[in-house]
Amino acid sequence: MRPRSPEVLRQAEAMFPWIASMVAPLLLASGADFPGWQSLNDTIMGGRSQGQCTATADGLLMEAFVEPEGGGFVSCRSPVLEPARDLSAYGALELQLDGDGRRYKLAIACKDGVAGLTELIPGGLRWVAEFSTRPNGTSVVTIPFNRLTPSVRATPVGLPLRFDPSAVTRIQVLHSKFGDLGGRNPGFRPGPLRLLLRSIRAVA
Repeated sequence: MRPRSPEVLRQAEAMFPWIASMVAPLLLASGADFPGWQSLNDTIMGGRSQGQCTATADGLLMEAFVEPEGGGFVSCRSPVLEPARDLSAYGALELQLDGDGRRYKLAIACKDGVAGLTELIPGGLRWVAEFSTRPNGTSVVTIPFNRLTPSVRATPVGLPLRFDPSAVTRIQVLHSKFGDLGGRNPGFRPGPLRLLLRSIRAVA
């Protein structure tokens, strides 16, 4: 098969814009551009973990001290995204980060078509997936949307729901003693924590 010329590709992208959007990653946040991200820790449920999120020139820095009792989680989350992000042309989120060997969790909130279930459930419905980090250096983690499972306060939701990437309203990164299936997180480690989230991209 003969390779297609750049002009042919440009014409195809002009006729079918979704081709370009599927090929080119969409940068959602990077470097100091994490506006409005804040910490949310287990103190909201009586826990004692302490943590903060700081936007730096290199990315979003989460520094915390994790206490296992009374909740056992720390996190950084975006503000509510207005308008909601339409990621339906993509199939995954890609995180570039400097980890510490812990196992973390990605949580996504989105508008849903099930009579507003996300807003009606106390604590909110989240779509979650765990991921591991290396103890040193920068790594890239890709989390396909088809890996996300519905959860409310670390408890799996046993309903036939489907993740809708067309209306993402919030992104959150957590370290929790609970895994995405409700059991214990084998990569949970109490004590000092440091995670640098360099960038978030939507990828095909």
